[in-house]
Amino acid sequence: MSTETTPEAPPLLSSIENYVLTLTINRPHRKNAMNREAWDALFDILRSAAVDDDVRVVVLQGSDHTFCAGADISGVPTGHPLNRIRHISRTAEALFSFPKPVIAKVEGAAVGAGWNLALCCDLVVASSTARFSAIFASRGLSLDFGGSWLLPRLAGLQQAKRLAFFAEFITAAETKELGLSTWVKEPDEIDAFVDEIAGKMAKMPPLALAQNKEILNAGVVSPFREALDTETRAQTVNYATEDAPIAIRAFKDKTDPTYTGKWAL
Repeated sequence: MSTETTPEAPPLLSSIENYVLTLTINRPHRKNAMNREAWDALFDILRSAAVDDDVRVVVLQGSDHTFCAGADISGVPTGHPLNRIRHISRTAEALFSFPKPVIAKVEGAAVGAGWNLALCCDLVVASSTARFSAIFASRGLSLDFGGSWLLPRLAGLQQAKRLAFFAEFITAAETKELGLSTWVKEPDEIDAFVDEIAGKMAKMPPLALAQNKEILNAGVVSPFREALDTETRAQTVNYATEDAPIAIRAFKDKTDPTYTGKWAL
């Protein structure tokens, strides 16, 4: 996908192919740091894609082989900081709770809110040359864009504190060890790998994937009994789709299923 390098270019590019929506942060002149227009563009497209049956999987990436350098702090901010952060936070909620699988493809730097942007996604594929930092403390700031919730749940409380306190840069290999990335791939392999896993998920039963995402996210903070009840409700929804009988027939006939995501009733 071609990108422009001027500030006037759209801050977010999108394309869709075979049920996979690719979103590209397009501010290479600022290392893809997000300004208000970029946050708003991401929020708006996620809201639309959430109810678009032609979208089954989302890939989030940055232009020019850089994921995101966090929030763009250049220029003169307007409005009260409380309102500015709340405005940005709505995008974090929209991304984390997006009802379909989201893959972050991380090349170059993922810093501050940019790293948390990746962690809000369901799966993180990192280039072996990528670098990561919860850089807030070195800017006199505390975690935002969900970092205080995401880091301890993914890496554990002590490691989250270490990352937040020291604001150090760590490698892709270390993020894999800490549970902060799903796969690490070489730079010449990452595009094909992301295409492969996105394409694979796009061919799977869309409602089943959506239900899995919802109950796993809810289960992180739910008692076991509540998790069982949530699973029961989700499974009931699955039984009411065309996909469950399609999967059973394909298993019996040893054929490749084509899932619709439609209700059977």
